[in-house]
Amino acid sequence: MLIRIFAAILVVAAGLLPTASLHAQYYQDDRGYGPGPGEAVDCKSSGYNYQRCPVPWRDARIVRQLSDTQCRRGQNWGFDRRGFIWVDRGCQARFVDVSGGGYPGQGPGPWQPGPDWNQRFSVRCESNDGRNNFCQVDVGGRGRVYLERQESSTPCREGQNWGWNRGGVWVAQGCRGVFTVDRRW
Repeated sequence: MLIRIFAAILVVAAGLLPTASLHAQYYQDDRGYGPGPGEAVDCKSSGYNYQRCPVPWRDARIVRQLSDTQCRRGQNWGFDRRGFIWVDRGCQARFVDVSGGGYPGQGPGPWQPGPDWNQRFSVRCESNDGRNNFCQVDVGGRGRVYLERQESSTPCREGQNWGWNRGGVWVAQGCRGVFTVDRRW
């Protein structure tokens, strides 16, 4: 009975929240808690707009693509340090906790790199109007990033106006380019 009363209060409170906060759909377990290890959340960029979805995790990964738009980490989705999954430009997906190791019903477990983990892909990162920018991409433990194609009139020089770390690529002082991420575990 107490759970039903609490659920009714939540429904009323949800009706009072701005609609942007309702884009996250949580898949909860029978305890009624929010998403945790082994649980999932849908986060959707409706109308190609930027959206943040709060989760109590340290990182997330996609278990199911929900949109026709390809979701690419660091380009149109990511995870920020304040505990939010962010999506943009039409990305809609179901996310799980990286440490959860799976999908609802599989239970928690340690994360293991999948067969497609060691891969090479490209990411565009731009310093517009000379501003610093960080493009979040999981490079991996032994990964490497290379400048594939410069797209700015400003020369991009590694260590001066672009660089990378395990979490992604940074650009500054007008450097704009396409970077190859050679991700290795």
